[in-house]
Amino acid sequence: MKKTILHVSKYYHPYLGGIETLVKSMAEGLTGYRNIVICFATDGKDSIDVVNGVTVYRVKVNFSMMSQDVAFGYYRTLKKLMAEYEPQYVHVHCPNPYIYPLVLKVIRPETKLILHWHSDILSKGVVYKLIKPFEKAILKRADLIVATSPNYIHPSSPIYLYKEKIDIVQNGMITADFDKREGDDEKIAAIKAKYGNKKLLLFIGRHIPYKGIDWLIDIEKKVKGDCHFVIAGQGPMTHQLKTKATSPRITFTGRLSTDDLRCYTHAADIFTFTSNTKAEAFGIALAEAMYCRCVPVVFHLEGSGVNWVSLKGVTGEEVPLGDLQAYANAIDMLLSHPDKMKQYAEASHQRILDMFTDEEAVCQMNKIYHQL
Repeated sequence: MKKTILHVSKYYHPYLGGIETLVKSMAEGLTGYRNIVICFATDGKDSIDVVNGVTVYRVKVNFSMMSQDVAFGYYRTLKKLMAEYEPQYVHVHCPNPYIYPLVLKVIRPETKLILHWHSDILSKGVVYKLIKPFEKAILKRADLIVATSPNYIHPSSPIYLYKEKIDIVQNGMITADFDKREGDDEKIAAIKAKYGNKKLLLFIGRHIPYKGIDWLIDIEKKVKGDCHFVIAGQGPMTHQLKTKATSPRITFTGRLSTDDLRCYTHAADIFTFTSNTKAEAFGIALAEAMYCRCVPVVFHLEGSGVNWVSLKGVTGEEVPLGDLQAYANAIDMLLSHPDKMKQYAEASHQRILDMFTDEEAVCQMNKIYHQL
C-alpha cells in the first residue's frame, strides 16, 4: 500500500497563486504516494472533492485576522484526517502560522514533518510576537525544511538557525499551461494589434504593496521608448493604482483567464517584475514569463530567490532596489537593442527548461522523500 502525504496548504486549485501552483504540482506529481490536501475553503463552506486524483478537504473560514484565515472547524478536520489516513508525512506549506499549533498538537511522534518554506513572515509587529513561539516550535519539530532557493537560507530568515536540516527544492512552473495551443497565434496577434503593435511591457500579480505596482506607475513616466504597459490581476490596491495611473500608455486588464494569461504572456516583450521586498521569495509568475520568452527586469532583493531565477546580464536586467530611474533606463536599453532582448529571451526560456519546471521540482522532491 502506498504511503500517505498530507499536504497542509492555505488554498488549493482552482484558486490561482504561486504557492497553490506548486502544491498542485507536488500533490499530482508525487505519484508514488497517496496525496491528501487540507486547505481553507474560498466559497464559505466545508467540502470534499477530488482534483485530478487528489482528495481535497476544504474547511469553511469563519473570519480573517491580519490577512490570515481562521476556521473553527480546522482542528477537528485535521485531527480526523490524521486518524483516518495515518499519514507517514505531513507536508506544511509555509507561511500558514495559525495552523502551526494545530499541527503540533495532532502530529504523531513517528510522522515525518516537512516544512516547505515559501516565505518568511515579514511583519514583525504584535501579531508576529504572538505567532513566533509556534513558528519556533514547528521549526524545531520539523524533520526537514525545504527552501525554494539557496538565497533564502539567509541570516535574516528564521530558518537560518536550522540550516543543517534544510534542502533546496526550486519551485517549478507548469509548462503545459503555457505551451501554445491551436488558435493562440491569432489571439496573440490580436493582443498586439489592440495596443498598436507597440512593444508590450507586462505585469502579472496580485495588487498588493510588495508587488511594487505603484513604483511601476512612476517608472512609466521615466521610460522614453515607444511602448505600452499592461497591468494584469487585481487586489486590494486596484482602485488606488487606477487612480494614480493617468497615462494613456497604461492599461489594467483585471484578472485574466488561463487562456488569456498564456496569450498575453507570449504577446509581451518585457516582464516588469517590480516586487520590492523579500516577501517575493521566488516568483512563479517570473518563471512563467521567462518560459514564454518575455524578458524580465527585476530589482535586487537581498535574501530572495528572484535573483536566482533570473540572472543579471544573462536572462534579463537587474537594478538596485528602489532605483526607479535605473529600472526605466533598463527598459529603454532593451527597447533600443532588439538583439540583446532576443538573446535574453532565449536564455530565459532555456533557464526555465533546465531548472524550474514542475517535472524538475517534483523529481527533486521525490528524491528527498526517498531519503526521509
